[in-house]
Amino acid sequence: MRLIILETSKSVGSWSAKYVTKRINDFKPGPDKYFVLGLPTGSTPLGMYKELIEFYKQGKVSFRYVKTFNMDEYVGLPRDHPESYHYFMWHNFFKHIDIEPANVHILDGNAKDLVAECNLFEQQIKEAGGVELFIGGIGPDGHIAFNEPGSSLVSRTRVKTLAQDTLEANARFFDNDMSKVPKQALTVGVGTVMDSKEVMILITGAHKAFALYKAIEEGVNHMWTVSAFQQHANTLMICDEDATLELRVKTVKYFKSLMDVHSQLIEQGKT
Repeated sequence: MRLIILETSKSVGSWSAKYVTKRINDFKPGPDKYFVLGLPTGSTPLGMYKELIEFYKQGKVSFRYVKTFNMDEYVGLPRDHPESYHYFMWHNFFKHIDIEPANVHILDGNAKDLVAECNLFEQQIKEAGGVELFIGGIGPDGHIAFNEPGSSLVSRTRVKTLAQDTLEANARFFDNDMSKVPKQALTVGVGTVMDSKEVMILITGAHKAFALYKAIEEGVNHMWTVSAFQQHANTLMICDEDATLELRVKTVKYFKSLMDVHSQLIEQGKT
């Protein structure tokens, strides 16, 4: 696992966008070789999406031969609802780049058979050759996508009933009216994300510092689902300084020293 500690949340967005751009370009995607990217919603990745849009406009990256799979979607919310994840992704990212709509995969929370929809999503990931890079964010309780505390760490894409704490936290997006908040969601499983070749988790803000501590300094625990990625062969966690407030000083110094050595190797052309 690598922990990249940057000064601000804006730096996290910039660094992440550069990394995604490099991964796509190094892969050299084409009509017979698509780069498969897993994507999150929420406020944390917005900076990354804005930077990627700028890189596309500058000709630094193309998404023509990229396939995407999003992490989750509410059940029963119309696609054009401003709080649906379909709306979020098209409004904040997809409509600004050259991705083919057929290559965008977002779970359909209005499908007649939700279980079949989840199974189809897993099959589509398999048929695409698996996810090269799955990007995610976490909540203050360490959940990733809608894999809330207590979720199986080998779970697959499925229907999830949301916890009361989640409903109350999400009420602010629905005029603080609890009756409008969707009670269920479709979500990729922890196991689904673990199957990807690389995982990049974005963590910003002091309110997520305890979750980062649980993910880095303590053991794997299904009550903190992000901790599962300790066991992934290629996990990157990108955070700002505020998110490190619960980490021990020597932990922060250790990961910063690794960053310094890595930077020196890059300057010497050795990586």
